[in-house]
Amino acid sequence: MKKTNNRPLILVTNDDGIYAPGLKTLIEVAEKLGDVVAIAPDEGRSGMSHAITIKYPLRIKKLKEEGGTQFYSCSGTPADCVKIAINQIMDRKPDLLLSGINHGSNSSISVVYSGTMAAAIEGGLHAIPSIGLSVTDYSSKPDFSGAVLYGERIIKHTILDGLPPGVCLNVNFPKLSVDEIRGIKVCRQARGLWIEEFDKRTDPHRRDYYWLTGYFENYEPDAEDTDEWALKNNYVSVVPVRIDFSDLNAMEKLRSGYAKART
Repeated sequence: MKKTNNRPLILVTNDDGIYAPGLKTLIEVAEKLGDVVAIAPDEGRSGMSHAITIKYPLRIKKLKEEGGTQFYSCSGTPADCVKIAINQIMDRKPDLLLSGINHGSNSSISVVYSGTMAAAIEGGLHAIPSIGLSVTDYSSKPDFSGAVLYGERIIKHTILDGLPPGVCLNVNFPKLSVDEIRGIKVCRQARGLWIEEFDKRTDPHRRDYYWLTGYFENYEPDAEDTDEWALKNNYVSVVPVRIDFSDLNAMEKLRSGYAKART
């Protein structure tokens, strides 16, 4: 899509698939603010993290063009969607990337597994201001009213002020109506872990198989500066996520230790 006016060019994607209600809602928000290209997996790709497709060919299909917005489906992952949109569909790099609205939370350690956030991180790798948006409701028809109101505010602020290089945003909305949400909290990722349990079963051919289940354990439930606390207390959580995983403090400690080991 060529930019024909002063409106931002916005790339929209997700991991729940091209027909997910959350994607439709996010496109409607984005269309108020800019020109939109939407590309998403042809079916749900939740939990794919930053996987890319290299063993099989990627296929994209233009589904329609409606009100100036182009809609594409892709046979690959969310990260694939971003890569191929930038490389093959768009005439120039977008001004903004939005991923979501995901059906389900991506707070705390879930950011590591999230296809939604992988798409945002991929945008950040290309120096595109990028936001992943999720609502803590796993149903097929969540209440998106809070995500629409507060999401639009966050998106507008990002368009105006941008983001630091190498940073994208992980935004989570509580499972509440818009009137119940208390506001926005900029916070850090809570320390926690998914405690996995595998439900072992046996098929009619007497072969064992497993369903992954489990629950999230928050290691710091009383820490008021975390995303988990914000969501539990009816706030929208906004966590700046660094693309660079380097731990600078650990680097200095390791350098010092290795220097001593040589003497």
